[in-house]
Amino acid sequence: MVVTKTIRLTAEGYCDLHNITGEVQDNVSSSGINSGTVTVFVPGSTGGLTTIEYEPGLIQDMPDFMEKIIPSGVSYKHDETWHDGNGFSHLRAALIGPSLTVPFISRKLTLGTWQQIVFIDFDNKSRERELILQIVGD
Repeated sequence: MVVTKTIRLTAEGYCDLHNITGEVQDNVSSSGINSGTVTVFVPGSTGGLTTIEYEPGLIQDMPDFMEKIIPSGVSYKHDETWHDGNGFSHLRAALIGPSLTVPFISRKLTLGTWQQIVFIDFDNKSRERELILQIVGD
């Protein structure tokens, strides 16, 4: 069986982190599927999905880390093409990736104790986001 759901959120950009674990778990629980996998996908090229321990230190560390490896104050060739100033956003999103798959058993995500599912908005402006969940199993 396959069930498709969505999660909608408002994101502020510039490495804005959102813990979506609860929403993903709620959708898995209500899907009618007992065991399988859930894939979360962000349409677009300036957002990413990963797992981290969602705590105040890492919420600050992630933007700092991204700024060190892919700085926002640098001119990228993408910016010359589109003049939108978000070349860094695309590179950060490509590094993290647009999807994440998590197994579940008895309608419960198999995440570790300190592991949460996190959406990161890397764009240089706020926007409404819609994440796609594809829940597969039996």
